[in-house]
Amino acid sequence: MSEQKNFYQQVFALLEQVPQGKVTTYGQIARRLGRPRGAQLVGWAMRYCPDGLPWHRVVKADGSIACGEWGELGDMRKNLLKDEITFLENGNVDMETHLMQEWDWYDEDNES
Repeated sequence: MSEQKNFYQQVFALLEQVPQGKVTTYGQIARRLGRPRGAQLVGWAMRYCPDGLPWHRVVKADGSIACGEWGELGDMRKNLLKDEITFLENGNVDMETHLMQEWDWYDEDNES
């Protein structure tokens, strides 16, 4: 398997862990995968996200919604999130309430 494909699979495995009512960031996923400056790589992986994964639960670090090349993706993402989370007055996700914390992640290396 190519390094890029392997990285994408790792991104998708982490994405599976984001429950309803929580969000993660591109940077948070990148750091969990040992690539602290790899947020953009995570964004590229998200373009190939398999059906059924909660792609809409990945937002920018400030809680804003990434729109991709087509502006309607941002609207679609907000519509998918609106029943799960709260937004601030500026339209960003309430990160204080909804951001995945370190202890929320399943870590198979530390499984008991």
